[in-house]
Amino acid sequence: MTVPIAVLRPEPGNAATAAAIEALGRCAIRLPLFVVLPLAWDGPDPDAHDALVLTSANAVRHAGPALSRYAALPVHAVGAATAAAAGAAGLHVVATGGSDGRALLDAALADGVRAALLLTARDRAVTAHPAVTAIEAVYASEAVDPVDPAPLTGSVALIHSPRAARRLAEIVPDRSRIAVATISAAAVAGLGSGWRAVTVAARPDDASVIAVAIALADTLARD
Repeated sequence: MTVPIAVLRPEPGNAATAAAIEALGRCAIRLPLFVVLPLAWDGPDPDAHDALVLTSANAVRHAGPALSRYAALPVHAVGAATAAAAGAAGLHVVATGGSDGRALLDAALADGVRAALLLTARDRAVTAHPAVTAIEAVYASEAVDPVDPAPLTGSVALIHSPRAARRLAEIVPDRSRIAVATISAAAVAGLGSGWRAVTVAARPDDASVIAVAIALADTLARD
């Protein structure tokens, strides 16, 4: 028996993760729990800032034409995907952190950044930091509603964020036939109890959570 792996993140990440799973010869279920939408935002004066901080590639995708106003600012990016998107948009990336936005900002502060502009989501994890003097929400991740959880039965569901964990827990009435692989320990708390199994990736990145999901799927297939 082959246990499918359900990808719940929004597009375009959903398609990328599903394609990576399928490239490994596995079955992927595409079931986004959120859709990412651009927000109108008032771009502050670039001269008032000494750096640009990007917490997600979505900030690059959805910031719109105003992003080009900040091309002269050094960019501190969370994650390789965000850094790659920023580079492709013509921005100059000087630092790339892991998945922790606050850790990236701590490093920027240590490097002398004192007036950064942070472009992020409306439901952002970082609300204030000594290195940041302005925060602009340029996109929002809206819950898809309704969602039919039936395709998840018998699968391993991939969780990429604490918010996705909470949303999954909201929509699933019977958790006993769904296993979960999370990208970080922080996401586990939002799941609650009753799942068939829960595992956490060794590193907070897509490749690692896919690997742990496949290992979990193989274990369940043998049961």
